[in-house]
Amino acid sequence: MKEKTLYLCLVIIHSFVGIGGLCGGFGIILDPSGECNGVTTDLLKNAPFDDFFIPGLILFFLIGFCDLIVAVFAYNHYKYQPCLSGFMGITLMIWIIVQCFMIESVNGLHVLFFLFGLIEALLAFVLAYKKDTFPLPYIKKKLLRK
Repeated sequence: MKEKTLYLCLVIIHSFVGIGGLCGGFGIILDPSGECNGVTTDLLKNAPFDDFFIPGLILFFLIGFCDLIVAVFAYNHYKYQPCLSGFMGITLMIWIIVQCFMIESVNGLHVLFFLFGLIEALLAFVLAYKKDTFPLPYIKKKLLRK
């Protein structure tokens, strides 16, 4: 796969995830009870939160805003962008896993967004390998020393 295609795929996926995070997070921040979304705070019985406000802030800023920033970096072919994409992919996968454990439920959207995170991370790794950017040179240096 060409670098240009990898960057384009990352721009599209980060933009999609980012817009979804902004919209979802904003909706949750406006109504932390979850009633507008058809859920109740009963889902949070195993979570450290009383309502959805803090998860909404995390979704809005960490998943939404940060993914859009990384999409801009991917569009501009920023030197360390593969590392940022990998970080955001792993962050998204962790977010989904923690969310599923807290609400003790898994649905199709969880699986879909986990896969988006996995694809972000894998594309980032392929791009980092092609460009020989951080963290790969560091890892190679450490492995060759032994």
